[in-house]
Amino acid sequence: MSTMTADAKTSLFKEYGSADNNTGSIEGQIALYTERIKLISDHLQQNKKDHASRRALLKLVGKRKRLLTYLAKKDLDGYRALIQKLNLRK
Repeated sequence: MSTMTADAKTSLFKEYGSADNNTGSIEGQIALYTERIKLISDHLQQNKKDHASRRALLKLVGKRKRLLTYLAKKDLDGYRALIQKLNLRK
């Protein structure tokens, strides 16, 4: 499983969090969780019996879901824009 580099995280927060050092923004955190979920999902495609990573994936999905719920209550337009940008809903 490949991990994210610091540069990748910085670029994610720059794109979604309005500034590269604004690591506390909800949009940036959701984008970070989405990227980590993609990495772990790719890992689990090849390593089907890695149950520890599967559990970590489920925890990340739950965290992202809670943040998305919070964002939807706080800023519905921002929520819809982020969902569209991250391609989360089909």
